[in-house]
Amino acid sequence: MVRQPQYMLALFLSFVMLSANLFAARMPGQTGGDAAEEFKKTAAELSDTRLSGGEESQARMEKALAYLDSTAITFLNVSAGANLDEANRSLSGLISRNPPVGENYRLLKFGGAPAVYAMVINFGLGGPAAVRIYAGAAGHYAVAARIDHFAQKDFLDSDIEAVVVSSSEPVFVTVSGRTDDLSTGAFTAWHFDGHGVAALWSSDLLQQSSYEAEENGFRLAYCSQVDEDRPSQCLKMTRDLYRYQAGEWKRVETADMPPPKPTAK
Repeated sequence: MVRQPQYMLALFLSFVMLSANLFAARMPGQTGGDAAEEFKKTAAELSDTRLSGGEESQARMEKALAYLDSTAITFLNVSAGANLDEANRSLSGLISRNPPVGENYRLLKFGGAPAVYAMVINFGLGGPAAVRIYAGAAGHYAVAARIDHFAQKDFLDSDIEAVVVSSSEPVFVTVSGRTDDLSTGAFTAWHFDGHGVAALWSSDLLQQSSYEAEENGFRLAYCSQVDEDRPSQCLKMTRDLYRYQAGEWKRVETADMPPPKPTAK
């Protein structure tokens, strides 16, 4: 029997509440709604601690991530990822601030057979942030890998975006930063091999950076020559094209571009 999308959405939402209750079971006396509010409180604390320069707690972050994992895994195992838009609308209900100010939670589908999914997690402007990867057979998805500054010490976990760059392989690029006036960002290409995630390539911090994903490729433009006397001014821009080919991340094209117009004083 083919189930209608409305039925699948209702089923998904009911299982989200079930997962919230299961999560709450680890915190006696709380209902599923209480668990969601506890998550929002924890998410706000994570962001506030980062902004104030306080000591960050891995245990607190793992607590918040566990709640998001339970929600994502429930969706993937119940509805087989049928409607990511609906899942992401549900996740938007977990935002702890109004306006969000850099806080967002988004589920993505990568390549692979069966498909690999990931959640991009930003607890607030400036971080902390993380990527959780979910893999497995249909009905048996689970957390398969993680990207965060506790697992990868050099990872810039600030204002993360993730970009799918292959239609057939679970290969993607994380983009960090890019919130300052010069769009200064860091870029890392990753590959999930079914067991774990490995970095294929990482950029330096790139000024005046922008990017574009295309079919099986990733275009990156950035300032490759800065005016030493006026560091905010760019003398030369470069645009590179990267592709994942034969198991390797390769730069297949590079070209110089005119510098941007000088900014007004």
